[in-house]
Amino acid sequence: MLFGKRSREPEIRFDPDKQYAVIRSSICTGEKIAGFKNKEDGHFTEVMLIRSYEDKLNFMETYGIEEFKTEY
Repeated sequence: MLFGKRSREPEIRFDPDKQYAVIRSSICTGEKIAGFKNKEDGHFTEVMLIRSYEDKLNFMETYGIEEFKTEY
């Protein structure tokens, strides 16, 4: 294990049958939040703040995501 890298189980479960991956991006501040949106009712579950490209890769790797939607 590399120093500074954490390997742990995800705290929030992702069910691709019921949810899809989303990165919400603020058009005002540029802040980006990664999470999952429920396909049935549109409820958004926040997972993590995206501050860098590495954070985005970490989100994708942790949850096995190959693609995601970006919402503004």
